[in-house]
Parts: sequence; C-alpha cells; structure tokens
Amino acid sequence: MKRTLWVAALLCALAPGLKAASSDKVYDIAAILSNTFEGSTPGNHLTLDLRPLVVDPNHPYDLFLVVSGQFETDNIRQQGMIRLEQQGNDIYFTYIPHFSPQVTALSQDAGHFTERELSSACSFTLAPRGDGFVGNTLGSTTCALAIRGAVGKWSLELEPGNLRIRNVDSGETLRFQRVGKESKKQ
Repeated sequence: MKRTLWVAALLCALAPGLKAASSDKVYDIAAILSNTFEGSTPGNHLTLDLRPLVVDPNHPYDLFLVVSGQFETDNIRQQGMIRLEQQGNDIYFTYIPHFSPQVTALSQDAGHFTERELSSACSFTLAPRGDGFVGNTLGSTTCALAIRGAVGKWSLELEPGNLRIRNVDSGETLRFQRVGKESKKQ
C-alpha cells in the first residue's frame, strides 16, 4: 500500500500555501501552484513541477504537471494537465493524464488527449478551510486510471507552503514543500 502513496503526489497540484490574495480563488491557486515542490516525507524523493499551460482562452489557469523521481524503490514519471474551475464557493480540480511520456508542457499535443486519457480523468472539489483548502477524491477507484496505483479514497489538505495527501483508510501520508526563491525567504 505504501507503494501507492506516490500516486497522491499528482494531487498536489492543489497548492501548498493558499491565502486568498483576491476574490478569484482559481487565480490564487494557479499562481501558487506554478512552482516546483519536493517530497518531504521519508522515502518520498519525488519532484512536482507545475507550469502554466495555455490550451484555450476559456481556461486561463490550466497547469501542466510532471511528477518525477523515486518513491521508495519505484522510479516514477507521470505527466498531465490540471484544470481548475470555480464551482460555487468550491474549486473544481481535474487531472487529465498524458499516458505518452513524449508529451511535455512544450508539445503541441500538451492540450490534446486521447479518448482513453479523457475517460481516465480524476476530478473532485476543493473547499476553503482556514488559510488553505481541503478536498477528497470521490471513491476507491475514481482516480486509479489517471494516477497509477491510486486506489482508495485520498484526502488533500493545503496550507501555506506545504500540502498533505493522506490515504483515508490506511492513514499513510505524503508531504510536499515548495522549493525555490519564495520558500527560502520563509
């Protein structure tokens, strides 16, 4: 079961450190997520790289996510697009995987998906809580195709500078911290 924790890393696109700087929560989350994050729990040597991706003018806050590195003894590399959309007071989060390792954020196909990739998408809502956000996947297998091995219900808790992803059933937890200029100032 520990081997599936790395899977939760893809959910990290939901932002560590979410203080609403404006009334547009989607913009605030996208601005925070456009960074690099590193695993901070034992055995978690994953890097999450999130970059803005312009797919169409109706979705200006899409992000391209690359998860790479090692979780325990498994080498990991997955990529895909994250779409954030306002839905009432909540934020709707969708991760659409790219199963081809040749697709990158700079590829012409970064915003184009196969039928299999689209039907494998993982979606859930995030709700504001304190100075961050919280969300749960919808069931035990809803994200298993999008994120290899993501079986079970996962909880995501975001606070300034970090995020926590937890398997609701087992309690196993994966943490990530933002790296770069901003994290060194804190």
